[in-house]
Amino acid sequence: MSAKPQDQDELRERLAENLRQNVKYVRERRDMTQAQLAKKSGVPRSTVANLETGAANPTLSVLHRVATALGLSVEELLSPPRGRLEVFRAGELPTVTRARGAARVDKLLPHPIPGMEIDRIRLEAGAHMPGVPHRAGTSEYLACDEGRLTLWTNGERIDLEAGDVAAFAGDQPHSYHNEGDVPATGFSVVTLRPGR
Repeated sequence: MSAKPQDQDELRERLAENLRQNVKYVRERRDMTQAQLAKKSGVPRSTVANLETGAANPTLSVLHRVATALGLSVEELLSPPRGRLEVFRAGELPTVTRARGAARVDKLLPHPIPGMEIDRIRLEAGAHMPGVPHRAGTSEYLACDEGRLTLWTNGERIDLEAGDVAAFAGDQPHSYHNEGDVPATGFSVVTLRPGR
């Protein structure tokens, strides 16, 4: 027994809507433009735009290329959108090692938030790491989570213990130090002043 034409039309509409929502949502979460997705997938930008408006009737090849470019399967691309929860396991986000391996900076925002950076900083005992001055008007916050951290900014020394937070001008020279005998961890939150 085959499906009625009306049922097939409803299924087609539902799949087109799922595709529309998933392509747009995942592309934006990956911080990609339509042109970037088109280039990465090898399909025209107009095809990506049509997928996002629900106006496309893509081939299986196009679906596969777009899904692969987004890091999804074709099934995920066509499935009803799930709750917008994403979990990033340890080691999946970028990490930068500095100070000859004695300092580690873990990026904590998997998707960029304009004007904001949040990093976890881990300094081994005795390690220090220079900070990078940001654009004029930027504010920075350093929260000590474990151990003791020393912040030097504009020639001033600030000692922080677990639970302490320092707020300072992020556009000034600054550096992070662990003068203790055990590793120390803190969180850096930077709010960037918009460019002019």
